[in-house]
Amino acid sequence: MERAWISGKPTPLDAAIAEAAKLIGASTRILIAGLGTDIAGARAAISLAQRTGATIDHMNSESVLRNLDVMRSSGVMMTTATECHVRADTLLLAGPLRGTARDQLLQNVIGSEQAKNRDRRRIIWLCPGRDLLTFADTVGATPIGRKQEDLPGLLATLRADVAGRPAGKSCVSLKRLRQVSAFLKQSRFGTAVWSSAELDPVVIEMLCGLVGDLNATTRFSGLPLAPEDNAIGVLHVCSWMTGLPMRTSFARGVSQHDPWLFDSSRLVTSGEVDCVVWISAYRSEPPPWRRPPPMIALTAPGTAFVTPAHVHITVGCPGIDHFGVHHFAATGTLAAFAATQPSETISVAEAITRIAAATPEPGGRSC
Repeated sequence: MERAWISGKPTPLDAAIAEAAKLIGASTRILIAGLGTDIAGARAAISLAQRTGATIDHMNSESVLRNLDVMRSSGVMMTTATECHVRADTLLLAGPLRGTARDQLLQNVIGSEQAKNRDRRRIIWLCPGRDLLTFADTVGATPIGRKQEDLPGLLATLRADVAGRPAGKSCVSLKRLRQVSAFLKQSRFGTAVWSSAELDPVVIEMLCGLVGDLNATTRFSGLPLAPEDNAIGVLHVCSWMTGLPMRTSFARGVSQHDPWLFDSSRLVTSGEVDCVVWISAYRSEPPPWRRPPPMIALTAPGTAFVTPAHVHITVGCPGIDHFGVHHFAATGTLAAFAATQPSETISVAEAITRIAAATPEPGGRSC
């Protein structure tokens, strides 16, 4: 099985490493994106960015930054999926929960016993979307509102009623709204659950405000479901290495964060980068751009590119091909995972370390 390619042609791994280093050494506006890797891979990638003046961005930064914006501006009271699973008697699901978010809800929050004993906890689902109504019934959730676009208005009126303020019209009747409000206030341990991939920051802020209001009379917390590709783990690494989240640049010699300016899609579309390092070790996910600049791709096997990468190296999946540490959604912490199917496939951390070692230092001196 081939492990490395240059311009679409199979090549020895050492040759691919050397070519990647040559491309990075000749570039002045480097973007390290995707960042679907474990903690070791993220550390190596950020170290390379700091050394070369590159910009870093995760493929799920948008979702991560929505929650982070609310946390920084108004505060968030959060719990873990395990704590919610063990203690919560009420779940307040907000908006659609699809893909990975749906899997996390089933595996880490609801659990298999919910299907066997629907009286264990009460689940209210605000505006799940019409396509999720059948799933809502499967897990024993009571839908309140249906269309996703009705969620902001419903949350606003629900929060007003919980706080004892006059509530305007929403997609449900005032009688039904007051029933939900009363039930939430009677909960002993409630948890609001959402996926930031589906909600605007203003809606997340309103939901977190509702959680805060409910804590005046009972115990309520929030649980944002983690995006894919170790996005939260990479956020932690960015924080302890730079003091800033993703979408950070080192082009000026110091770390600078700007969610719009350093958005990888904007940078590529506007032609502001001359080299992309794309990383996706957990799944065969190609970059979303049709015509990126010269690209070094470190990806899981079977990745299909619209535009072939100049250098493509197949890397192993953390926790499958090699040992890895990444964010564990159930506990909300970093955890170590042994390789379940050990292989000789190179890891992201090793690939970047070797590329960095072969890349000339600024000024022409090799490291």
